[in-house]
Amino acid sequence: MTQTHAQSTPAPVAAAQVQLVTVNVKILRFNPETDKKAHWDTYQVQAQASDRVVDVLNHVKWYLEPSLTFRRSCQHGICGSDAMLINGRNRLACKTLVRDVAKDGGTITVEPIRGLKVERDLLVDMEPFFDSYKAIMPYFINESPAPAGERYQSELDAERMAHSSNCILCACCTTSCPIFWVNGSYLGPAAIVQAHRFIFDSRDEATHQRLNIMNQNTGVWRCRTAYNCTEACPRDIPITSLIEEVKRAVMFQQS
Repeated sequence: MTQTHAQSTPAPVAAAQVQLVTVNVKILRFNPETDKKAHWDTYQVQAQASDRVVDVLNHVKWYLEPSLTFRRSCQHGICGSDAMLINGRNRLACKTLVRDVAKDGGTITVEPIRGLKVERDLLVDMEPFFDSYKAIMPYFINESPAPAGERYQSELDAERMAHSSNCILCACCTTSCPIFWVNGSYLGPAAIVQAHRFIFDSRDEATHQRLNIMNQNTGVWRCRTAYNCTEACPRDIPITSLIEEVKRAVMFQQS
């Protein structure tokens, strides 16, 4: 069942200060205490075209529907908390502008990211995602005696892991992957990207162990190169290319 909630008309003085557009925010709602299955609710909101989707969702929660549940933290595209399915694509609500997903009188659809259990509304259980992250040993390992100064690294070596170092663990890539949807044991693109960051760190000494993890049946060989992950990444990380680099590293280790 779809419910529609209209926002009260803003004060004339506020409307005169900025140009507002009317958008319908269609949200897939689910309350495990009262709902047997998810349903759509629609809220009519007036916003600036330059507002972000997270601003619109905040308005719905603060003024129209306090029970709406979703994650957000820094709201500046750094923490990765507010990954959602917006108009059918995985995006960060804090980086997605209203003008890019809805025109005046248009509709923004918002759903939870796929492949993870929905706890409530747009809130999903992230534990399986972070279990995969932990599995690749996402920390620096070097058992050699510490040098007197820094462990230096050349610019060329640093560039090799530059892209994978930009991952913010938002899960947009992993939850856009059709292999992850049907096989929750697959480590997923985000975990492989994090493994890449350490596999190609010239200062780290656990490359062999991580490549063995990547070579398991839950690792890189599950990837079918659908490119969904690369298209979904809000940080423009070439995820598919990084996964291919890890695949080649595994093959070289075996040869």
